[in-house]
Amino acid sequence: MTELVKGPPEGIRVHMNDEDITDIQATIWGPAGTPYAGGVFRVKLALGKDFPQGPPKGFFLTKIFHPNVAANGEICVNTLKKDWKPDLGIRRILLVIKCLLIVPNPESALNEEAGKLLLEAYDDYAARAKMMTEIHAQVPKNGKGDGNCGVGEGPSGVNGPLAKKHAGDKKLAAERKKLLKDKKRTLKRL
Repeated sequence: MTELVKGPPEGIRVHMNDEDITDIQATIWGPAGTPYAGGVFRVKLALGKDFPQGPPKGFFLTKIFHPNVAANGEICVNTLKKDWKPDLGIRRILLVIKCLLIVPNPESALNEEAGKLLLEAYDDYAARAKMMTEIHAQVPKNGKGDGNCGVGEGPSGVNGPLAKKHAGDKKLAAERKKLLKDKKRTLKRL
């Protein structure tokens, strides 16, 4: 686990819980070219008593619109079910979850609505997934949040320079807040 924290796969950061080693959390940056691009997603792997003989349970802690993610965040992927092998390791599981953001599997959908949209109306699926990402999976612009990712911080974990504030920022922030509120209202109607 220490190696995984120090050298995680690209676009993933692992967070250790020193009090409970069976509680593994990670941050996954939404892959470019997907409706999840620009999003920062928290995931959790819960290791059972039979781990590594039995697979861990995977959950998205960040709300996401995805065929293979249930309303409670549970992740359905064959690697965590019938294709589990004790030698796969945590790194591989996190990579599989990230790949699921690139190539969803509508045939094993836990979210039937997302699976159906993906198969029948991809543009509608992508728009809804993107809207959910914009609402629930954004890095806080004020630098406050869960303390695990700061402003300008990307998949590499390197902080970029912070922009200086100017008078137009307040107006822009108010417009963004209104847009986010409108998106949330639209989402509730769906």
